Amino acid sequence: MNTLMLLEMTAAGFGERVALGPLDRGMTYEALQAAALSGGARLRAGGRRTVVYIGENGPAFPVALFAAAAANVPFLPLNYRLTPEQVADVAARQDRPLVIAGAHLDVLAARCEEVLTPDEWIAQCTGPGASPADQAAPAAPDTDDIAVLLQTSGTTSAPKSAVLRHRHLTAYTFGTVEFGSADEHDATLVSVPPYHIAAVANLLTNLYAGRRIVYLEQFTATGWLDLVRTERITHAMVVPTMLARIVDELERTGEAAPPSLRAVSYGGSKMPRQVVERALRAFPETDFTNAYGLTETSSSIAVLGPQEHRAALAATEPGERARLGSAGLPLPDVAVEIRDDKGLPCPAGVTGDIWVRGPQVAGEYLESGTTLDGGGWFSTRDRGHLDEDGYLFVEGRSDDTIIRGGENIAPAEIESVLLDHPAVAEVAVAGVEDVEWGQRIAAFVVRRPGPPVDAADVQAWVRARLRGSKTPDLVMFLDELPQTDTGKVLRRVLVERARAASA
Repeated sequence: MNTLMLLEMTAAGFGERVALGPLDRGMTYEALQAAALSGGARLRAGGRRTVVYIGENGPAFPVALFAAAAANVPFLPLNYRLTPEQVADVAARQDRPLVIAGAHLDVLAARCEEVLTPDEWIAQCTGPGASPADQAAPAAPDTDDIAVLLQTSGTTSAPKSAVLRHRHLTAYTFGTVEFGSADEHDATLVSVPPYHIAAVANLLTNLYAGRRIVYLEQFTATGWLDLVRTERITHAMVVPTMLARIVDELERTGEAAPPSLRAVSYGGSKMPRQVVERALRAFPETDFTNAYGLTETSSSIAVLGPQEHRAALAATEPGERARLGSAGLPLPDVAVEIRDDKGLPCPAGVTGDIWVRGPQVAGEYLESGTTLDGGGWFSTRDRGHLDEDGYLFVEGRSDDTIIRGGENIAPAEIESVLLDHPAVAEVAVAGVEDVEWGQRIAAFVVRRPGPPVDAADVQAWVRARLRGSKTPDLVMFLDELPQTDTGKVLRRVLVERARAASA
């Protein structure tokens, strides 16, 4: 099975149903398939061996992804917010690429053989010169051929090219959604950027379900809410920073949540419990799902469902309410194991390294090959634990662990305490090198409007709720935290700021 067969099934099953865009003028499933086959024929005729996409959300993205499959070449979406030199350097390293770009055209054209804008790409796939679908016989990718290459976030190190093969993406699709399970009036709003695994996964699963996809090119809370209302969106996927800003907007205006919105999934980075609680109150009729996954695992590997959200919010027992901060239960085809420093399984409740295994788990990089162990297990490099009922709690990256005076300290524990402070809007905690202690604890705080709070207030708040050794040694106040587009805090940037301040 390959991703192109998913498109063939949906085009045969849903035909004239709108697949992409507004209901009154969007692209149908049949039209999407025709455009993809035409694009694939064009790629083969031009001898292209990679498709590089550097653009915002829109129909050019899914057409390019499926056209790459029809030509059996890798599809590589890149972050259009990188500098022109960074983008051009990655694109130029690819094997005979066709570059579809909405920015940095001059620099790309100087270093790459063929560069098109998204509009030019769509026109070539759908316009008068496009190859008719019945004459554009596609290639037949093997399940082990490369489907997508994705640059990892690189929050603590340089990005790498994660390899996702057709079998990984189809396994994820089959394991998470039933074919044709969506109502013909369902519509999902996708606002995560195209170069993130969530954008790829949402495209495949929503099309396979038969749900119309509406893209938001650039996220703002007001733009998101307006589009939900005008397009009568029923489903949406957001990252934590987006959800926080949407809730802020509803609280600021006093408006009710859009009544059409039945389901919201969130993921991409750790969601503060406080934000989830506010969102559940702001969207009382909406089902919330927390999805935890990685690029290397083809998206979600564990899910906390709507009923569990409601039960945790209503719970009075601390352990049950704490489940709202979990990543939920592993997917049926995914095994999760917590291992200690010696590689041995940890009992319930004990923190260790999170390892996963399953048909959707790739764990491979273009630069270094596979990272799976002999049993097919992949180290997520996240730390966490499983509770007695199998719920997964993710505590942060292994690289983020602070070792202060020989004690391992999880930044997430301190961050959770600080987010309960009424004057703290956002916070990140990181370790800064120290001669005496090995590392010092640094807290980077974004303040809420209102009465001022200083470093002593922040330290006293933590000291009263955690052990003294977990009290931040350094507190820095910022206007905003440096983050990726999916809400992951760039801790290496914060550490450099702390070092500069100390110097």
